[in-house]
Amino acid sequence: MAEAKVKGQVITPFGRLTFGIMLGYGLMMLALMTPALLLLTFKMIEIDPEGYTSSYGLVSGVGAFFALIGNPLGGALSDRTNISFGRRRTWILIGPLVGCAALLWVGMATQVWQVVVGWSIAQLFFNFGMAAYTALIPDQVKVEKQGTISGLQGIALPVAMAVGMVLMMIMTNVPATVKWTLLSALGLIGPIVSLFIIRDGKVEIVKEPKAQVSLGEKLSKVYPSPRKFPHFTWAMIGKFLLMMGYCSTLYLTVMLVNRMGYTEAEATSSVGVLNIVGLIATAITSILGGVMSDKVRKQKPFLYVSAFIMLIGILVYAFVPHFTAFLVATTIIGLGYGCFAAVDTALVARILPRKEDAAKDFGLMNVANALPQSIVPAIAPLLLGIGGWSFFYIVLAACLLLGIFSVKPLPEIGTAAGEKNEKAEPANASATRAV
Repeated sequence: MAEAKVKGQVITPFGRLTFGIMLGYGLMMLALMTPALLLLTFKMIEIDPEGYTSSYGLVSGVGAFFALIGNPLGGALSDRTNISFGRRRTWILIGPLVGCAALLWVGMATQVWQVVVGWSIAQLFFNFGMAAYTALIPDQVKVEKQGTISGLQGIALPVAMAVGMVLMMIMTNVPATVKWTLLSALGLIGPIVSLFIIRDGKVEIVKEPKAQVSLGEKLSKVYPSPRKFPHFTWAMIGKFLLMMGYCSTLYLTVMLVNRMGYTEAEATSSVGVLNIVGLIATAITSILGGVMSDKVRKQKPFLYVSAFIMLIGILVYAFVPHFTAFLVATTIIGLGYGCFAAVDTALVARILPRKEDAAKDFGLMNVANALPQSIVPAIAPLLLGIGGWSFFYIVLAACLLLGIFSVKPLPEIGTAAGEKNEKAEPANASATRAV
């Protein structure tokens, strides 16, 4: 069956689009990630002081599931919301609006089930917004600039997380409800302002006359056929394995308490320092990696090097149990991850199977990004029981090593396999540029 073609895509000027994405996406992620890193734990201690360890695991696990399905579902909805307001702008508004309302509910919750429901709704709808922002890149940006804008979008997340943590440190003595309200307001204001900056509109999706469609072709509309589009599947496998390694950083707090004997106060301040240092390192290489890959017109070498750098950092965690070493390791992992995140996003944008399904396919790719965040906490007790902290980090380092090999089958810029998308205008050659 012939592919559908997207015509009449409005194009926002590059600088304007970049600013709109960074502002809206950054403040939206500040509202989501600050509770995930800090406030949610304190909320569970407040309402379940005896069993907060288990209840926090329940909230995180259920929320991670909704984050997992939120990206592909939100992407598919965005692809099919073809109205004058815009396929992406519609969900840039709806996602954060509902997500921030859910955050307010969590902030005022008095029972565990309320937090579970509120946090799940927040994760689901914030991921709707994330899918819409991400899809703007293949929609409106030429291949030769996708690395640059991907790097700039990548820098928005660590900057937002660092700003969120600094805000919470400044507001130490402020009531928790005020903190939740402030974050909710910021998470909504940013996307709303970005709607005045980003151009979008109704597009024409031209479909060929329908022919008899096989079951395999129907399934390929849900997930691109691995036979026809093997590079998409290889990219998912590589991202999943590399993220398994990166998610070793999720257990920093538990590791410092359990392995190093830190008190709660010591662990809190130490994790704060580690996160800020790691986020700064990520921000630096996120922009540099994207710009440099565009300049040299190569992506795979940057992925190899960034993954190898991350591998070194994880092995330092495994074998050098000292806070100074953890600080160095976190910096190394941040440097590697920043470059990987920027260049990988640009590569995925280049190899997407169908432009008309861009948000849905990006959403599927983000499953590989989100799934390790659920798997690593789930398997951590088993790995620690088998061989302690060194074994835990060695296994995740092995996943990352396999991820390096998964990059090899991906097409490079300028190769025959990547030629098709390289020459195409974003969304379609018949795009309409905004003034």
